[in-house]
Parts: sequence; structure tokens; C-alpha cells
Amino acid sequence: MRNRVREFRSNRGWSQQQLADELGVSRQTVISIERGRFDPSLPLAFRLAALFGSAIEDLFIPDDRSSTVARASEEPARPGNEG
Repeated sequence: MRNRVREFRSNRGWSQQQLADELGVSRQTVISIERGRFDPSLPLAFRLAALFGSAIEDLFIPDDRSSTVARASEEPARPGNEG
């Protein structure tokens, strides 16, 4: 998943440490997210979006949304999970 966290952080003039402090995570976590080596948990993604006053979709972009949808529709239904 690609993201724009570095761009949003830089636009605020924040260091990686400042962002980490705001989020309550380590600087290494911020570095890993910015480099795309780590996808944040959903709660952390919501905190990032709220901190920057944006939608999650503005910060995080799936690499290939269409293939994800295709794979999900190809999965066989499991017994007892029909809805």
C-alpha cells in the first residue's frame, strides 16, 4: 500500500519524532509507515487521518484496488458464513 504520510507530515513542518509523539508511537514506526514497509493498524490509520484533518483514503492508496476486489470475489464461500 502506498501512502502520503511523509507529504502530509512535511506540509505541517513536523519531524518524524514530532509525528511519533503526537501518535504515541516510536519514530521507527513512523519511518516504517512512510517507507511503505509497515501498514498501520486501522485505529492508527484513523488517528493519522484525524491528526491531519483528512480521510484515510487521502493518506493510504492501495497498490491495485481492482485486483484486491477481484481476489475477494473469487474466494469460495465458507459453510456457515453465507450472511
